[in-house]
Amino acid sequence: MSSRLIGDLLVSNRVITSDQLDKGLLYKDTAGVRLGESLISLGFLDKNQLQEFLFRQNKQSRIGELLVAAGLITSSQLVIALEEQKETGAKLGQSLDRLGFLAEGPFLTFLAKQLKLPFVDLTKQTIDPKTVQRLPEDMARRLRAVILKFSPNEIIMGMTDPTDLIAYDQLVKYLRTPIKIALVSQRSILRIFDLAYRQIDEIDLQAARLEEEVVEYNAGNDSDLPDEAAVNAPVVRIIESLFADAVRLNASDIHIEPDSNVIRIRLRVDGVLTEQIIKEKRIAPALVSKLKLMAGIEIAKKRLPQDGRFQITVQDRKIDVRLSTLPIQDGESVVLRLLDQSGDNLKLEMVGMEPDILKRFKYQISRPQGLVLVTGPTGSGKTTTIYGALNVLNQPESKIITVEEPVEYRLPRINQVQVHNKIGLTYAEILRTVLRQDPDIVLVGEMRDQEISRIAIRAALTGHLVFSSLHTISAVSTTIRLIEMGLEGYAVAAALRCVLAQRLVRRVCKYCAKPRRATLDEEKLVRRYLGDFTTSINLQEGFGCSHCNNSGFLGRIAVVELLEMNSELEDALRKEDLVRFVELANRIEGFVPLHIVALNHAIKGVISLTDAMRLVTDAQEDPIKTKKQLLDD
Repeated sequence: MSSRLIGDLLVSNRVITSDQLDKGLLYKDTAGVRLGESLISLGFLDKNQLQEFLFRQNKQSRIGELLVAAGLITSSQLVIALEEQKETGAKLGQSLDRLGFLAEGPFLTFLAKQLKLPFVDLTKQTIDPKTVQRLPEDMARRLRAVILKFSPNEIIMGMTDPTDLIAYDQLVKYLRTPIKIALVSQRSILRIFDLAYRQIDEIDLQAARLEEEVVEYNAGNDSDLPDEAAVNAPVVRIIESLFADAVRLNASDIHIEPDSNVIRIRLRVDGVLTEQIIKEKRIAPALVSKLKLMAGIEIAKKRLPQDGRFQITVQDRKIDVRLSTLPIQDGESVVLRLLDQSGDNLKLEMVGMEPDILKRFKYQISRPQGLVLVTGPTGSGKTTTIYGALNVLNQPESKIITVEEPVEYRLPRINQVQVHNKIGLTYAEILRTVLRQDPDIVLVGEMRDQEISRIAIRAALTGHLVFSSLHTISAVSTTIRLIEMGLEGYAVAAALRCVLAQRLVRRVCKYCAKPRRATLDEEKLVRRYLGDFTTSINLQEGFGCSHCNNSGFLGRIAVVELLEMNSELEDALRKEDLVRFVELANRIEGFVPLHIVALNHAIKGVISLTDAMRLVTDAQEDPIKTKKQLLDD
């Protein structure tokens, strides 16, 4: 490593100052000694400090110099990456990847070759959770190690840093079996940890312990477990395990449903519920009581629905939890909506819109006034899209006020008001006051009736940018709904800027997806809606793996259609000529209906054709004619 590079790294790590480096380099040239010796002679650092620093740097810099020699990165890129690495605490490969100098895959392939070790791509492996669990979770996460193959005579261990001899010694000491090392990526190993170390067994264990306490208490009493006992350790650990499991699977909701003989715990992952059974039915009152305490609602009120919320931290992520209880035949059903308050989850780019639609939508929300509507059924991601738009507009020079029921995500600088109908704090009452608060941007949670819609449109016509939502099937049918609600066509035409309709559709798992040929019927069906197209049909099917919890799907993508108003559409609305409006909307340049967008995703292998066809069915049931039908007519 050159003297200049060592010096720059000493400065970037605050071991010495830049002034001390300049003096050290001058002394080095004058005395004809190494930089380290000159710095020690000048008293800027001692020998032990230098040796410790060089030991830490040696491993990463050697790899970096080999990368430079191989022509994979330049020497200047290495310096930048090493400095960035020290600031963030990341490994060299992660820094190179983050800076865009060298992707993780090529780096790990090169590193494995230099270390003469195999590189195992965990994304292409089926991992057995029981094998992984032979290593305790805390040790696996601390040492970044995962058991890939286990036998009495040999273990194949994946490590993100095979050169960490201390970690290797700890693994050998714990497992007492010869170990063969393979290199794995940190990104994929963390995903394996989240899936393998689920909390199902822990939940079952704590449920059994809690039932013992319930049985012991009820032996001399006729009532359920007393409220104060609901805060005991087993209940707390069950709840902690429930949330940990849900966050690891990126679940949006936790359902706790007492049945006649069991408790059903169901997690909604990518829009689909997965179930776990707890046999200890008698623990349900204690579990529900503890959750009510956390939400600050009445424990004794069991015959009426209640709502509450609280915040927890799981795996360093702040999660807002909305709680809803409902009296059912066998007790109280509880649904917990998990809202990740991480800023990354509220970025408009995270929704998954097509680049062209995203660009056009950003233009519409940048306009100083008008009405922007986001529509779709419950669970279609409307709130995420609207909050993503507000995040884009959330600047010191803009005052934003929201009126919601309830407030879901909490954003800094935004004045958020929650509706409380019981005390007279209704949508309409709040909106009248909001317009006197000198806002630039207003969010109306939902245009649910004529009164609220009139106020929202009046706000849009008087110089405000207004966001709102509606539960409609498509963008075109949204404007029809507004007219049917009794709003004047001329007012809607003057206020409305655009309507964005969306659905959330499951992505095919990229780790276990395999291509399949379209059947003749499927190809005929696709061509019926898409017509002749140049793109080949590339259907993909997920067969289930450790990454997608054997479902074949991983994550969701927003399927979006954007209808932007123009002079012809506005003229048709002013005249309330709805037939003409529908015809013009479906033929407008750049407008692509939801089901066509979904089919395009399907033939590219992003989503399944089965899921895409559900949107085709929705379009057929929509009374508004589709673009293809109009052209056929």
